[in-house]
Amino acid sequence: MSLTLHRFPLSGHAHRAELFLSLLGLKARLVDVDLRNGEHKQPAFLTLNRFGQVPVLEDGDDVIADSNAILVYLARKYGNEQWLPSDPLQAAQVERWLSVAAGPLASGPARARLITVFGARYSAEETIASAHALLNVLEAELQGREWLVGTHPSIADIAGYTYVAHAPEGNVSLDAYPAVRAWLARIESLPGFVPMQETRVGLRA
Repeated sequence: MSLTLHRFPLSGHAHRAELFLSLLGLKARLVDVDLRNGEHKQPAFLTLNRFGQVPVLEDGDDVIADSNAILVYLARKYGNEQWLPSDPLQAAQVERWLSVAAGPLASGPARARLITVFGARYSAEETIASAHALLNVLEAELQGREWLVGTHPSIADIAGYTYVAHAPEGNVSLDAYPAVRAWLARIESLPGFVPMQETRVGLRA
């Protein structure tokens, strides 16, 4: 087994792949991609992912691009039933949260952080409002339960963790969401947890 993860250290998408590798106890070579100088748009990287995005996982001769696709791949190949259930209903519930990670999470907490960390030109007011709309849903979903799907952590939780945990960097406060904060703490207490580098901006400045 030879695993290589192409990543950017401040990318929440890359972190979710790195985190899951660690939770599974898998050793991977980490290759930093210089996004600031456009390495992800150069021919060498585009042969791995034509969209020019991190993360990309190489597993021997197999190349898997997209963070959620990497989570599915790792869960199926190296994980156990808890991470991606075969039960149709629970599998659909996991997929729902992967869609949330690619949709409302990306356009809310993740985008708010893009504004403060990378200077992205989005409306901060609209983006922060979208982030709180998602956090309100998460808070309601987590009432009386520990994990997003079933009774064990799954890749649904891994897909959602990083950008929610780092939402304060985008001026999105988590103070009003005790169930969300408790969920983040449960993920952080999992054996093998690795954090993403914190950026001192926004509410974390």
